[in-house]
Amino acid sequence: MLLRDGEYQSLEITETVLPVASSQEEANETLTQPNAATLTKFYGRYQDCMEMFAPAVKVAEYLNSHNLWFSRCAEPMKVQPLGENGYALVIGRFGSFGYEVEPKIGLELLPPDEGIYRIRTIPIPDYQPPGYDVDYRASLRLTENAASDVSTDIAEVTKVEWELDLVVYIHFPRFIQRLPKSLIQSTGDRLLNQIVRQVSRRLTRKVQEDFHQSLQIPFGVNSKKKR
Repeated sequence: MLLRDGEYQSLEITETVLPVASSQEEANETLTQPNAATLTKFYGRYQDCMEMFAPAVKVAEYLNSHNLWFSRCAEPMKVQPLGENGYALVIGRFGSFGYEVEPKIGLELLPPDEGIYRIRTIPIPDYQPPGYDVDYRASLRLTENAASDVSTDIAEVTKVEWELDLVVYIHFPRFIQRLPKSLIQSTGDRLLNQIVRQVSRRLTRKVQEDFHQSLQIPFGVNSKKKR
């Protein structure tokens, strides 16, 4: 399920073959005692880019000042600052048939290293994820090009190219573990891809709008942009 710009809601697994838990207590019990033997791994690798109508130096200045825009652009996700470069994010609530999870992860936006910006997961103080673990590793690279649209006054276009390696480990409750592993894997992979697309498209659009507005650069239907 992909949402239009400005919309936000939880995703729900719609597979009708998933049974209802015999009790909410059963679901809660298995979530609190994860172990390596019962963890299911979901992995995705993603890449895309967004265009900024400004020189790379201006885009770099904006990215380096993430404390001024990150929390605002991440809405409606709940964001809490963690130190100088870190943030705790509540992604949303996801689930089906009595089983729900509300992922909360800590991310650190590292200063650029040889022109590459990296984002990685960090622990959230006094928080223990209930039955899941996330390993988030992203990198961003700036590439400046001359604008090809002669109808505008913009001389440079900077592409922010990003890659994301995302691994999620989930300890499912017993009633989910009884299902075929292939069904669990395919359903989880599909849901993970939906979440990443939903969040990345919304965040990309809001960052583009915020950046161009901060420099009073037009950004709309007549501007080239990566969706």
